[in-house]
Amino acid sequence: MRVKGWWSICILICVGAFQSVSAQVLSPLESDTQQWTDVLVAVPLSKAIDWNFGGTLRLGRDINRPVDERIGFGMTFRVGKYLTLSPNYQYIGMQPFRGRKVWETRLSLPVLIKFKVGKFTISDRNLFERRLRRPIDSTRYRNRVQIEHPIGSDKTKWSVFVSEEVFYDWSFDAWVRNRVSVGVTRVFNKHFTQDYYYLRQNDGHSLPGDLNVIGTALRFRL
Repeated sequence: MRVKGWWSICILICVGAFQSVSAQVLSPLESDTQQWTDVLVAVPLSKAIDWNFGGTLRLGRDINRPVDERIGFGMTFRVGKYLTLSPNYQYIGMQPFRGRKVWETRLSLPVLIKFKVGKFTISDRNLFERRLRRPIDSTRYRNRVQIEHPIGSDKTKWSVFVSEEVFYDWSFDAWVRNRVSVGVTRVFNKHFTQDYYYLRQNDGHSLPGDLNVIGTALRFRL
């Protein structure tokens, strides 16, 4: 598929997300505009195993103040050519709106299947997480499917991606959240890769649940 066709798909996804927002009137507690920055550092221990650590900062309340800070560590185990396991731990502090503060310890196990079809890279991440927090602990399952395709010349090492992620929460016995994102990835060298993306989240169980996000992810490999 030509680059022009890929960007047409991305634009249609963004337009659909914005139309979904405009179809309803949301209070300030129900929706927010945020900016997310993720930093991940991978330290290779062998060809198949990495040790990882990193953090996240999310600016919210219309990008006026920090609303979510995370720090964590974990391991990555590559099993064969297509399968990756990445158990990890995170400590999270959240202030989603005035008067509300939440601290959480999160244990996660992402299981990633990734393969190529022609020039397309397709990945399917199945993630199980245990959230330890007050007043009620919870367990969630998350499934994210992503399709990626290179753009431009081989020297520039740019690619475009689209993804969708759904969340099932056993506290509600329901599918509670959906995220759609579109973005680009730039591989600067073997030690540094960066993603730039737009993400739309819809969630009728959290406050705020409906988010418009501009984000970046910086990935370092030592």
